[in-house]
Amino acid sequence: MVDNVQPMTSHSMLPPIIGAEVLANRPDIILCDVRWYLDRTPGRDAYFNGHLPGAIYVDLDEHLATLPTINGGRHPMPAAASFAMSMGSLGIKDSDTVVAYDDTNGMSAGRLVWMLRILGCDAALLDGGITKYPHQLQTGGFRRLPVFRPIIEWPSEFLATADDAAAAGSNEVDVLIDSRTSDRFSGKNEPVDPRAGHIPGAVNAPFGDNTSDDGKFLSPAELYSRFTEIGISDQNSALVYCGSGVSACNNLLAIEYAGLGKARLYAGSWSQWSRDEQRPIATK
Repeated sequence: MVDNVQPMTSHSMLPPIIGAEVLANRPDIILCDVRWYLDRTPGRDAYFNGHLPGAIYVDLDEHLATLPTINGGRHPMPAAASFAMSMGSLGIKDSDTVVAYDDTNGMSAGRLVWMLRILGCDAALLDGGITKYPHQLQTGGFRRLPVFRPIIEWPSEFLATADDAAAAGSNEVDVLIDSRTSDRFSGKNEPVDPRAGHIPGAVNAPFGDNTSDDGKFLSPAELYSRFTEIGISDQNSALVYCGSGVSACNNLLAIEYAGLGKARLYAGSWSQWSRDEQRPIATK
């Protein structure tokens, strides 16, 4: 089954975070379900059991990353050509407007939104995700016709390497942000990667703290205070990482939503850094 998408009108570009009320007057928006779980519970099963009407399923491992490697981390960025092919196979043109969601406060859906936004595409994260959607869900699958999508190379100014992360942690110009939970940052708990701790010089800003107890994002003003308190400003640059370059995208979107511009992603993140015995680690 393929939906009939109306042509784009003169809508302005979406902010990085939007509420469900925006969807009511935007039949042109393509909804993407990007549920994914660290324990490998199939997100696709959750999608088939209930998703936003008309939403398509986007698989984090298949569509938003390339194969994991020892030297590249668990979720390396896909080649630009691979991403274009994936989006085209899902029926998403470069001129389409996308709203993505999950059920983990934007942990996985943020990756798709961030990838599209750095390419200049119109995309936003649904505030509160599927858990705050006020209408009836749809079950079963939903597909769109494949489309041609041109290859757009990843803008280098939004991506960082391990060396960039090391430099950001040791200079007074950049702010290096670790998006993981405080127990992983401190090295008290490491459920996935070979060494525990964080990149020296990093500050901890867990992505989960971008949302309040009800699962919705803090206001731009509140996020502005949150990130300026850890050193981000208009005069410096931020470099963000997490476990494998996924939940860090939530922080990247929150930083933009706060009006502090677009920060850089260290996509290899701790999954790459911790496997390199030559890289130092810190726990304080």
